[in-house]
Amino acid sequence: MKAAPFTDVLSKEEIARLMRPSNARGWWLVATNWAIIAAAFALAIAWPNPVTIVLAVLLIAGRQLGLGIIVHDAAHHALFASRTTNERVGQWLAGHPMNTSLAKYRSYHLKHHRHAGTPQDPDIGFVAKYPVSRDSLRRKFARDLTGRTGVRDLAITLKKFRLAEQWPWLAFHVGLLATLSLAGGWWAYALWWVALLFVYPAIVRLRQIGEHGVAEERGDLDPRRNTSTTVARWWERLFVAPNHVHYHLEHHLAAGVPPYRLGEMHRLLNERGYYDGFACVSRGYADVIRRAMRAPAAG
Repeated sequence: MKAAPFTDVLSKEEIARLMRPSNARGWWLVATNWAIIAAAFALAIAWPNPVTIVLAVLLIAGRQLGLGIIVHDAAHHALFASRTTNERVGQWLAGHPMNTSLAKYRSYHLKHHRHAGTPQDPDIGFVAKYPVSRDSLRRKFARDLTGRTGVRDLAITLKKFRLAEQWPWLAFHVGLLATLSLAGGWWAYALWWVALLFVYPAIVRLRQIGEHGVAEERGDLDPRRNTSTTVARWWERLFVAPNHVHYHLEHHLAAGVPPYRLGEMHRLLNERGYYDGFACVSRGYADVIRRAMRAPAAG
């Protein structure tokens, strides 16, 4: 049976409004991410103790993902009205700090949208085996939180490092260290790396599971069966689901909808019964974890 398009339940005027980018909201989203990063560093420097340092690391890791999501949204030209602004902001204010090429990411990511859940999906390897056993899921997150995943990924990055291409990434780190030193907390520079190596991989894994790992049937062409949305609480949005990334099903339905309008799109589709009969919405990330684990075999 052919999947019912979401345009059956939304009017042309509603779709046009949802697709309309706002430069003010785009800049606010970018500024908010950097403000949280700055506040995290300031908190640790002003009141250095185990609680503030752990909190700073968690906030920074969440916003490292946030920068990655800015690259993602800019790659879809969905953050600002101008394609040029999307390209420049996405690359310089998010891509370079995370050592990501927006152009290369776009080429890779659009294949994911064309082939989501199929063997041709370049991201299928991240989620193909879900649901997994409780022990398997525990081992995966243990690898992330003990730094094994992060160190492995950093080693790959350094092996591919080319100064002519990646000097802005190096310049970002020199600038970050200099800024923190001027603020009287050169040691806080290490928090960026602690977040990147020990927390960020676990957040990325949780995001991947929530997007496609708990999908009802990944090989189905209906996005309601190969993709999921997570209704995130405020603290989940702060730490693990920045920039509206948890509305992933809505993004797959219409990739051109700006991230700051995905919540409205979800509300409209949900109120009109578009998700009825589909297991495509998780209620928080505890629900994601529950759905990612298969039940133990009988006996």
